Amino acid sequence: MQGIITNINQLDLSGTYTYADYLLWQFEERLELIKGKIFKMSPASSRRHQTILGHLHLEVGTFFKGHYCNVFLAPFDVRLPKKNQDVSDGKIYTVVQPDLCIICDESKLDDRGCLGAPDLIIEILSPGNSRKEMDNKFTLYEECGVREYWLVEPAEDAVFVYVLNEEGRYVGMRPAIHKLRSNIFPEMEINLETIFK
Repeated sequence: MQGIITNINQLDLSGTYTYADYLLWQFEERLELIKGKIFKMSPASSRRHQTILGHLHLEVGTFFKGHYCNVFLAPFDVRLPKKNQDVSDGKIYTVVQPDLCIICDESKLDDRGCLGAPDLIIEILSPGNSRKEMDNKFTLYEECGVREYWLVEPAEDAVFVYVLNEEGRYVGMRPAIHKLRSNIFPEMEINLETIFK
């Protein structure tokens, strides 16, 4: 087992890592692990990204206030083991930090974050997000059973909503450009003008 890593340059960025490795990394750069591979996160989000995230957090947080579900804002570690897989730290190869996530099953929460698929994940696209990363996350969230996934596209003032069907595949809904309604929480409706203003 390797020791504490204090500089990202000590890592082989083409290597394969687990959550046990991730716990030993003590440097400022933010990373995500997707199927064992390192994805660097942008050092700081743009002002527009942060504004949209703030508005979404207020809307979603207000809806879930007093609700049994929990809302978490990045940075918040979500560990996604493969289905029916050992969940020990050395067997988990995926750790992501979604912009926002909603978790209704309290048994998935611990002091280190979430272990298992959130009910809803919201990601905001930014210039730092690569197409490869977004493609990987779409596939990952689908495979891990995230029931609903919102992809916010600031350049188009739109939100793309994907809902897991009975076969475990995402179905894309009509892009939301005025009103956004969750499929799994149908009472939650968000006026997108307040999000993108």
